[in-house]
Amino acid sequence: MIATTVSSYLRDNFSPIQTEITVNNLPVIGKLPRDLSGIFVRNGPNPQFSPLGRYNWIDGDGMLHEIQISNGKAAYRNCYVQTRGFKMEQKSGRAIWTGLLEPPQLNNPTNNLFSPFKNTANTALVWHAGHLLALWEGGEPYEIELPDLNTIGPYTYNGQLTSPFTAHPKVDPITGEMMFFGYSLLQQPYLQYSVVSAAGKILKTVPIDLPIGVMMHDFAITENYTLFMDLPLTFRIERLQRREPAYMFEPNSPSRIGILPRYGDNSSIRWFEVPSCYVLHTLNAYEIGEEVVLLACRANDAKALNLPTMTKLNDSQEDKPRLHCWRFNLRTGVVQSETIDNLPSEFPSLNQQWLGRKNRYGYTARMVSEQTPLFTFDGLLKYDFASGYSQFHEFGSDRYGGEAVFVPRPNSVKEDDGWLLTFVYDSAKKTSELIVVNAQDLTDEPLARILLPQRIPYGFHGIWIPKGF
Repeated sequence: MIATTVSSYLRDNFSPIQTEITVNNLPVIGKLPRDLSGIFVRNGPNPQFSPLGRYNWIDGDGMLHEIQISNGKAAYRNCYVQTRGFKMEQKSGRAIWTGLLEPPQLNNPTNNLFSPFKNTANTALVWHAGHLLALWEGGEPYEIELPDLNTIGPYTYNGQLTSPFTAHPKVDPITGEMMFFGYSLLQQPYLQYSVVSAAGKILKTVPIDLPIGVMMHDFAITENYTLFMDLPLTFRIERLQRREPAYMFEPNSPSRIGILPRYGDNSSIRWFEVPSCYVLHTLNAYEIGEEVVLLACRANDAKALNLPTMTKLNDSQEDKPRLHCWRFNLRTGVVQSETIDNLPSEFPSLNQQWLGRKNRYGYTARMVSEQTPLFTFDGLLKYDFASGYSQFHEFGSDRYGGEAVFVPRPNSVKEDDGWLLTFVYDSAKKTSELIVVNAQDLTDEPLARILLPQRIPYGFHGIWIPKGF
């Protein structure tokens, strides 16, 4: 079952690195802001062994890359997330599990509380109630120790966890509560929704009815509501039995957005049907009077995940995600939607202090036109939703990056007063760096470029944890 062709997600800067290192006093071009003090950590896939079968970018073992910043200086550390599956394969000296493009291997040893797939903990991170958790949406979180990045182990809320844990939980910046969900592809309930107290206790978990299991990567919250996206990227056993791909985007199946009160359940959810689409990531949601507004990167298909599809789009640009806005009127049931920008972009972000409340600004990473793999980004976009004005920060010739994490300036009151942090890879020099960009003016050169001691493969999502965690 060893792959006969090398996946594009194992080439160039998608290819893994094998060395875990710690390096202090990194070289800095420019000047790090004195009030920028804390830890930046980014998660991403990094297979420790040659993959079995067809490899997708989302299959690799989780690896954390950390930059500690304090007093104008920076240090780097990287570590694998040592999940059960990682340790089993490390002991065997080879890959045991295939990825999501292959049928689940039911005879493999148990490594995941909630599915036969390998829990890689490779996608994102959340800091809540004093715990840093590495996340992968098909299984339980793994707790990570700071600042050394040691893996403490699976985190199940003292046995309260009864479902997989999304890679994108939402922490309310006002109440401190965290909302998360877990989806199942193989059995009901296909969706479960949980609320965690600010102190870190699961307050409730309720099932939400779906007609079939779908890959639901993200969701959104407002001050009073939680939004789910029932979009037709389905998993069907009957396709496997016909030796067809189990995952498939079905454009003729309904696309729905569900809105329920934060402490509600299946009886209180309200579904709104929208034109066929797929959303990998949301930017934010908020309430205005009788309306709930959702901002997200919308695509006509799910090709961004490198999964099969039933659609036949004429233009290669049609399947790329673009920033989009939906307005759901809770009184009339009317849905309005518009594309905010025709430029393809993904990995949306914002100042997390405005999560669930009306935000003026949002940020995305701009996709390179006609580039394969699809998740190749040449710069950052800033959107001012009040004025309609946008800015662009270009990484430079032969330089590519990823998601920008917004870091608010301490004690700031303006929404965009802070910095954007992201890793950038120079494909000509084969080197990586962390750039610090003034979020109020993306057109400026980076305030600082932290030169890194080794190449940082492209990855997924990061987090900023202020000094004094």
